[in-house]
Amino acid sequence: MKRYYTDELAKNIGKEVAISGWTHDIRLIGGINFLLLRDNRGIVQVTAPKGKVPQNVLDVYARLHQEDVVSVKGKVVKTKNAKIGIEIIPSDIEVVSKSHVPLPLDPRGVVKTNFDTRLEWRVLDLRRHESQAIFRIQAKIVEGMEEYLKKNNFLQVFTPCIIGGISEGGSEVFKINYFGKDAFLRQDPQLHRQLLIAAGFDKIFDMGPNWRAELSDTPCHLTEHRACAVEFAFMKDETDMMKVEEEMVVYAVKKVEEDCEKELKTLGKEVKIPKRPFPELQFPKIYDILEGMGKKIKFGEDYDKESEALLAKYVAEKYKNEFFFINRFPSKVKPFYVMKVDEEPQWARSVDLIFKGIEQSSGGQREHRYEKIIQQIKEKKINPESIKWFTEPFKYGSPPMGGFCLGIERLTMQLLDLKNIKEAVLFPRYPTRISP
Repeated sequence: MKRYYTDELAKNIGKEVAISGWTHDIRLIGGINFLLLRDNRGIVQVTAPKGKVPQNVLDVYARLHQEDVVSVKGKVVKTKNAKIGIEIIPSDIEVVSKSHVPLPLDPRGVVKTNFDTRLEWRVLDLRRHESQAIFRIQAKIVEGMEEYLKKNNFLQVFTPCIIGGISEGGSEVFKINYFGKDAFLRQDPQLHRQLLIAAGFDKIFDMGPNWRAELSDTPCHLTEHRACAVEFAFMKDETDMMKVEEEMVVYAVKKVEEDCEKELKTLGKEVKIPKRPFPELQFPKIYDILEGMGKKIKFGEDYDKESEALLAKYVAEKYKNEFFFINRFPSKVKPFYVMKVDEEPQWARSVDLIFKGIEQSSGGQREHRYEKIIQQIKEKKINPESIKWFTEPFKYGSPPMGGFCLGIERLTMQLLDLKNIKEAVLFPRYPTRISP
């Protein structure tokens, strides 16, 4: 017999069906036994009245506990006593797998559990429909981004996660022993994307993990995160990159709105399609904006998280938009591969996308001129020999290029107003957690 899912039952009223799932709840009330069976699409009531179902079914009911895995055969009937308007009258029930009792946490959410315990018992926590809705929406975000990029002739590529030189400088990298040599987990697939553009690939994107050895344990930080990284050739300047990112983000959000009605309802969320164009704020004008809001930043310095939130408030009030770009950061705070503004080298063609006050991506125009790359490597006090594998190909002709790297978990978090980015990761990694 075909196995049905809960969301298929309404079309099969009066028919005998087979369905499998978890015991969400069990109630034995007088002459009627109620089993709430949960699969990954919903919950259905399986009702076993005494005298109307076989005795072996009633015997199984008497032994059931929450989170036992069961398979049920029975007839789908209409009812006024169940939330979805239908129930199953069972003719047979099999316990496929028994759950230990007591449970470490309650997937029903009746008994509240602190966040750390939820992550410790993540498999049980992910059985919650609210948890699963987050990742179905996240999958749709990724699907939307991929659809947009492929429709616009971007080629999906896979770049190395192990690199032989630090891509951004600094100490926030995970060093590994690579057969007796020092190597690093990538912070961003940036450098290999640029090499592929130098190799003649015109438009590319990479979906994959990145790592950052940062001791921050905040609601916005992870040591391992996933991103959509996009790069393309022959751009006029960084504004070309901004247009591509803006179009991609709007396309992905529309995809969620169109395809995730059920999941959004489960989470009690509505998605607003971003208004285009996204506003753009530039340094050094940003210093004036912040000072007008009571925040003084020294000229030539980067801003902080508080400033990011203030700028989001400014954009919301002035432009009525939750998305905006920040452009022309101080070049001294940006990685060596970012192109400076030739006529004003104090500023870089570097762009961040902000959504609801949180940075979503970094991007901009890259430096493709060999001499400039070497000069900027030395300015950042990086040993040129350690990065030679990257710089040498630029001696032999490279087009202007640029792109961005957008955090998938951060976009999920902000789109759904999650309180902690760890809720947007199946098995989050941060300084105090490396399992499960």
